[in-house]
Amino acid sequence: MSRVPMTPTGYQRMKDELDTLKTVERPKVVKDIGEAAARGDLSENSEYDDAKERLAILNRRIGEIEKKLSQAEVIDPTKLASDKVCFGATVHLVDVETDEEISYQIVGVDEVDVKAGRISIASPIGRALVGKEEGDSVRVAVPKGTREFEIVGIEFR
Repeated sequence: MSRVPMTPTGYQRMKDELDTLKTVERPKVVKDIGEAAARGDLSENSEYDDAKERLAILNRRIGEIEKKLSQAEVIDPTKLASDKVCFGATVHLVDVETDEEISYQIVGVDEVDVKAGRISIASPIGRALVGKEEGDSVRVAVPKGTREFEIVGIEFR
């Protein structure tokens, strides 16, 4: 079984989602199924069919999360130190063309939130940055073309 890198924050978010699905969402849908079934003929009961479908979707999501959590390798960035970009690092970049400064934390695929500055280690920018050092430049193919960034800082927080 391959391990999936995850930050402690991402792991906790996933555990919280699993808990909500199991203790709040699933019981609500099970109750909806019971109420719809009590209305009679199930062969033409769209509320019953909808609730059963919602339950199936919930159960699939619960299974996905349980599998990811069982494969998680929790890596605490605050306990890392390196001169090179690796999982968990917060990388400070300057766009060579625009002089725009931007920072990204390299996280697992289930933790991505670009607006919050968290990008996947498997993303084009994440892959280009891993293994690089402060002062290095990287060229990255992005949807708007190719961009060049200079790494101006690396920290682990």
